[in-house]
Amino acid sequence: VVTVDCSTISPTLFESEMFGYVGGAFTGANPKGKAGFFETADGGTIFLDEIGDISPNLQTRLLRVIQEKQIMRVGSGKIVDIDARIIAATNADLEKKVANGDFREDLFFRLNVIPLSIVPLRHRKDDILPLLKVFLGRQFGLLSPADRRILMEYGWPGNVRELENAAS
Repeated sequence: VVTVDCSTISPTLFESEMFGYVGGAFTGANPKGKAGFFETADGGTIFLDEIGDISPNLQTRLLRVIQEKQIMRVGSGKIVDIDARIIAATNADLEKKVANGDFREDLFFRLNVIPLSIVPLRHRKDDILPLLKVFLGRQFGLLSPADRRILMEYGWPGNVRELENAAS
């Protein structure tokens, strides 16, 4: 699985990171070129986290890749076939973004094949300790009953990511 946090990639680097580039494509580029995330995920899965944060222009490029199952490295004229399962996630309300014209409707429907809505951690308290056990490993046994009670009573506004961060 190739994981991409779309919210952290600047729009100017998005295409080279997602689709790769050939040597000499731009100043500072690796002279040998570089495979992008889609090429790296070929034959597997690419997870696009925070997909709702990409610009409309980049949404168009992404839609084309999903439809054609092909990419072209920046600076190249060669088309590369790719076969990658796409999983996308976001905290944004994409239906609202589509209604406001901030997210392409056709891309939304391409990505929204099997929608999963995950209830916030604060509404599924029974998951806190099992998740923490995974994050802490053997150190989980060091938690006192008072520690466990505090963890169970906390609201976890940052959801599982906050819990994982608290464990590290």
